[in-house]
Amino acid sequence: MNIVVCVKQVPDTWAERKLRSEDKTLDRESVDGVINELDEYAIEESLRIKEAHDGEVTVLTMGPEKAAESIRKALSMGADKAVHLVDDALHGSDVLQTSYAMAQVLRKIGFDVVILGSESTDARMGALAAMLAERLGVAQLSLANKVEIDGGTIRTQRVADYGFDRVEASLPAVVSVVEKINEPRYPSFKGIMAAKKKPVDKLGVADADIDAAKVGLTGAATEVVDFVAAPPREKGTIVKDEGDGGQKVAEFLASKKFI
Repeated sequence: MNIVVCVKQVPDTWAERKLRSEDKTLDRESVDGVINELDEYAIEESLRIKEAHDGEVTVLTMGPEKAAESIRKALSMGADKAVHLVDDALHGSDVLQTSYAMAQVLRKIGFDVVILGSESTDARMGALAAMLAERLGVAQLSLANKVEIDGGTIRTQRVADYGFDRVEASLPAVVSVVEKINEPRYPSFKGIMAAKKKPVDKLGVADADIDAAKVGLTGAATEVVDFVAAPPREKGTIVKDEGDGGQKVAEFLASKKFI
């Protein structure tokens, strides 16, 4: 079984994230990069499917050279190989362009199932899985907290407000998973050493038959018009309860238009 897990390197959530003044895109070089947290659950699920169905896991990443750090961690967890889509022409691509570029790569490398985290911590779009499925013309199974594959059929439990839905489709398919689906494994020392020898195929836009006019900042469908730094946090307001504490709290909340 050919399993592809999509992984994104994002700025560490504990770091102060900034936009670049020259083009209003996220400054990824000024902070440490880590694997998107929800993608770690996707990696773990891809490895469990591999172990159950004698498959092979390919890590697919679109990002700058720095993203190679996250690729190696995914390989050290147990993935077999990786494809790194890296090209200056991709800088500033929005989710529409990203889905186009990654779909082109997926057509090139082939797949039975594509697994993603439900969203990324830097963009919070949660739309890439659906866009990939649409572009590839395959089924989409989203927000899964359980995945089962039986022959050419895939079944998931889709998280909902009232519990979950049971969803079934034929392979190939695109699946997005939530954080409650599993507990990601830690890379072992053996896995870390083995990852250094696993193949990583670097592709540019031309290698993946990507039209450069359809990706990048200038052709993006979305735009950051302007931004300002957040003001420093003001000193908090202390409400002293002298029998009228509730009223004072209510008045404060009303002044801030919370109630």
